Amino acid sequence: MTTQTNRKTQADLRKDVKIITPLRDKKLWLQILIAMVSGLTVGLLLSPEGAAIVPRETSLNLAAWLKLPGTVFLNLIQMVVISLVSASIILGICKSGDPSYLKRVGFRIFPYFVVTTTIAVVIGVTLSFLIKPGTYIDSSLITMSGAKTPLNPVQTIDNIHITEHIAALIPTNITEAEVKQNMLQIVVFAMIVGVAVIALPQRKMQPLISVVEAIQDVALKIVSWAMMLAPYAVFGLLADITIRVGLDAILGVSVYVGTVLLGLVALLSLYLLIVKLIAGYPVLQFLRQIREVQLLAFSTSSSAAVMPLSMKTAIEKLTIRPAISKFIVPLGATVNMDGTALYQVVAALFLTQVYNVELSGVQTILLVMTTVGASIGSPSTPGVGIVILATILQGIGIPPSGIALIIGVDRILDMSRTTINVTGDLTACAVMNHWLEEPKDQTKQKA
Repeated sequence: MTTQTNRKTQADLRKDVKIITPLRDKKLWLQILIAMVSGLTVGLLLSPEGAAIVPRETSLNLAAWLKLPGTVFLNLIQMVVISLVSASIILGICKSGDPSYLKRVGFRIFPYFVVTTTIAVVIGVTLSFLIKPGTYIDSSLITMSGAKTPLNPVQTIDNIHITEHIAALIPTNITEAEVKQNMLQIVVFAMIVGVAVIALPQRKMQPLISVVEAIQDVALKIVSWAMMLAPYAVFGLLADITIRVGLDAILGVSVYVGTVLLGLVALLSLYLLIVKLIAGYPVLQFLRQIREVQLLAFSTSSSAAVMPLSMKTAIEKLTIRPAISKFIVPLGATVNMDGTALYQVVAALFLTQVYNVELSGVQTILLVMTTVGASIGSPSTPGVGIVILATILQGIGIPPSGIALIIGVDRILDMSRTTINVTGDLTACAVMNHWLEEPKDQTKQKA
């Protein structure tokens, strides 16, 4: 039975790798790197704030057309992301073949996610208080973005009790969760279904697994088509954002941008330390193996777009067991948002400094907790961080117009934090792969 299972796992691995790597022999990372440089160059040449070789109206029209391949790419990914996440989590649970093994994965991965997210937020808070990026802002920018408003009493995003938030994790209507793209509810639903399927007798379980595998295969096939557009999408997206933003918007809040990037670099250093000390993986080799994932994440700003490539990289290059990678990567793309959490807490504290809003210790802790909670389960698509941040800021007395100060550079920071998010997912895979033995190994030890 064990030999049969191993053969099936090997066949599944070969099938998945074949589906999700249409460009594996074409040096995708090099194509993306060339597209990034080309997109930035074209953007600076066409930008009204750059070389301005064409009139402003013409450059904006060109930006819309250049962005089209990127929009198509992201729409294709977003179209299947819910099906792909759900199917991957269910199959990741079912492929473990051992409920006790699954339990050990869960008891380790969730505390790990909580600890790394907490560390990320602490890094963000520390840098914000040390550097104080909000004190470097020109007062004219504050006037343009809106008047200062008094600080409201400590409050959460809404008046719903925390117990109701916990209960709401289980969706009463999965269709509604899909329409609203409530990824945390979808993840919980997929985990419950996966555990229920694995508890069924083998004769009943196998037909259900076959159906879920078919759903995953269809989603991955669509992703493989989208991946053919990846270099063109990267070129168009970067050209568009460079044309629209230019350099002036970045320079105006350069200290804020530098603070976020410094925090993300510190978080990346933490991941590499974990990879070296806990997973026992050479740091430079790890970085070489994941460079395609990082480049695609940086250029698309979408963890969902990178998820299939992340699974392929984890299985094929990092030699992570499929049962672990197929469970942790989709889960991490929804729950493990360390880079996003760090960015949001820095942005929130930056704006409190800009508007001279004094936060007490309790209010700071509440802000941190709200930020972490809001980052968990957010859709893994571009620009969602700024929407969540706007909701958080309403609770601490910052006018919604304050977002105007940072929205110009949000896409650049979105690209950077997405890179860190996917790096964190692959780090988690490496750690869990090292910590956990395969069920078959345990069977041999008991025998």
